[in-house]
Amino acid sequence: MAHKKGVGSSRNGRDSNPKFRGIKKFGGEKVRAGNIIVRQCGTKWHPGSNVGLGTDYTIYALIDGFVKFEQKSKLRLKVSVYADKQEPAVA
Repeated sequence: MAHKKGVGSSRNGRDSNPKFRGIKKFGGEKVRAGNIIVRQCGTKWHPGSNVGLGTDYTIYALIDGFVKFEQKSKLRLKVSVYADKQEPAVA
């Protein structure tokens, strides 16, 4: 005889909460200091000018301004915040 109970439904029911990751503010959107721009696993997006990187890789604005998604290098993408809608000066 089997000594295991055949109770499927009472042993189910465990699931993790959703993490709500992704881009929260898109390019050209106005942000205030402290606003979350991207929630991510690892650094798919790297921090650029005037943004901070949290311990869970959240990118957030350090100043009031507009979001800009840019190319950091051939393989890396970065997120920056600029104080006005003008394009940044190319060095």
